Amino acid sequence: MKYSIITVNYNNKDGLRKTIESVIHQSFHDYEYIVIDGGSTDGSADVLKEYDTQIDYWVSEPDKGIYNAMNKGIVQAKGEYLNFMNSGDCFYAPDILEKVSNYKYDADFIVGRDYHYNEEKQLGHASIQPPRITMIHFFVATLDHQSSFIKRELFEKSPYDESHRLVSDWIFYVEKIVGEGKRVKFIPDIVCRREEGGLSEQQHEMNRKEINDYLHHFLPYGVYNDYSTLSNLDRTSLYRLFDICEIPRKRNLLKLAIKLIARVFND
Repeated sequence: MKYSIITVNYNNKDGLRKTIESVIHQSFHDYEYIVIDGGSTDGSADVLKEYDTQIDYWVSEPDKGIYNAMNKGIVQAKGEYLNFMNSGDCFYAPDILEKVSNYKYDADFIVGRDYHYNEEKQLGHASIQPPRITMIHFFVATLDHQSSFIKRELFEKSPYDESHRLVSDWIFYVEKIVGEGKRVKFIPDIVCRREEGGLSEQQHEMNRKEINDYLHHFLPYGVYNDYSTLSNLDRTSLYRLFDICEIPRKRNLLKLAIKLIARVFND
């Protein structure tokens, strides 16, 4: 089996229905569909019963948080690659799984793009991808699990750490990609459509605190400070900087420009 699509839900029956519809209408059928509901009280279980014959495995019972629920899905999964399309998010088009399967990659992570849509403003934008994965990417961002396909075998000895509330998927990426050198292949396709919004300001602060606590443990002090300085650039500028530094002629021009700028500021 090629893919296991895992949906985690809690009290979001309308979002759950939208996600289920986007999965079961994929043109590519070599996948299984798993839904883990955290004992919702809003009628989500009734939605799951309605689609029972089109879902390979589902359960509705209390859990210990989103990563506990995701781990429950991982235990049930049998596919070569796992995708976490949580309730409210959906595949961008009915042929997405077919497009991803046509690439024939054997990478540990196959990563597409997200389309962030603001319903109120009727506006959206696609996520940008780095030219290559480095630690600085994880210092300022993550890989969106909705548009990522992860080899199941990576979870066999290291499921998501349930002691973290918000950043265990980010920690998983850092440890596997940066720490263990697992292979990432980016594809240009938009995989997931998701609503803009998300974390409250309080949750943003908690998210950043969990990340910083982990980074101070994972990175030497001096390296952390270097990345902290680089992170003052916006993500687009960072990615452009990576591109420039890869090409000798552009790199030499950049060094000249930096010398000129430094001279201006020092005068």
